[in-house]
Amino acid sequence: MKIYTKTGDKGTTSLIYGTRVSKTSPLVEAYGTCDEANSMIGLALSYVQNEFFEEKEDFQQAFHQIQTTLFHVGAELATPKGKEVKWNLETAEIEKLEGWIDAWDAALPSLTNFILPGGHPAGAALHVARTTVRRAERSAVEIGEDVSPNVLVYLNRLSDFLFVAARFINLRLGQKEKGLHEEL
Repeated sequence: MKIYTKTGDKGTTSLIYGTRVSKTSPLVEAYGTCDEANSMIGLALSYVQNEFFEEKEDFQQAFHQIQTTLFHVGAELATPKGKEVKWNLETAEIEKLEGWIDAWDAALPSLTNFILPGGHPAGAALHVARTTVRRAERSAVEIGEDVSPNVLVYLNRLSDFLFVAARFINLRLGQKEKGLHEEL
């Protein structure tokens, strides 16, 4: 399989089932932003490769599932209206996120003010992934009623999860959170 096809050289791309659309289509923006978030999650995971903490295996397994599901979200967004979605997003995926949020948040100190994104490189990358998912969510909302409600809920919950995950990994790797008005 060749990497380049030359079919996008004039500013169009193919959705699933071969429908051609402009690369500026809201659909392309939404699924492309999901891909961007997925890449940032991969970067965050690369930063914990040589780190050691008790929940590392569970942490990596959770993110493997999330990256796979986020790929499926992108595929659902890339499926033209009226066509069969090959990987329908189920509510069970949303419930998994909520379970991880609840479990990891229980291990964190309570928030008393806003925190600044940062900390360990993995935590900082997860904060970037969170803001990227928020952008994907805004793009999906812009598409309107053609987007599955489960996609919208998943993206909303995923950004919450990434916030908690960034805090969790910073705590586990000994990085203190910086409050909005704290002095350095």
